[in-house]
Amino acid sequence: MTEALETVEVARGHLYAFHQLTGSADFKLERAIELLGEAGHTDLAERLSRELLGRNVLPGRWTFQVVEDYEDTYYRPFREHERAVRELTGGMAHVYEAGLKRRRRSPGVPGHEATPREPAAE
Repeated sequence: MTEALETVEVARGHLYAFHQLTGSADFKLERAIELLGEAGHTDLAERLSRELLGRNVLPGRWTFQVVEDYEDTYYRPFREHERAVRELTGGMAHVYEAGLKRRRRSPGVPGHEATPREPAAE
């Protein structure tokens, strides 16, 4: 379940990247429209401004609304369910990785401390 949540977190990050990149593209488009107008291509600049600048990415939605809908519809419920499943492990989120660490670390060797509070071996 934790691994599934991690994948959802990566997807969410991509969604935020989509949101930011689309917004950046819109501001760059605005600058291109200004330059086209200054260069005398006013009809084209006006058409781009009217038809493309500030356009919805989905019907009735800008990217911030897509992000908000994802958060409300999928992300928050997924996190809540992951927390409920984690109760079965006493709240531990990375059970598999913790087991790997126990098996793969070299006790007493610098850089292999069990926790941040464990003193490093000398």
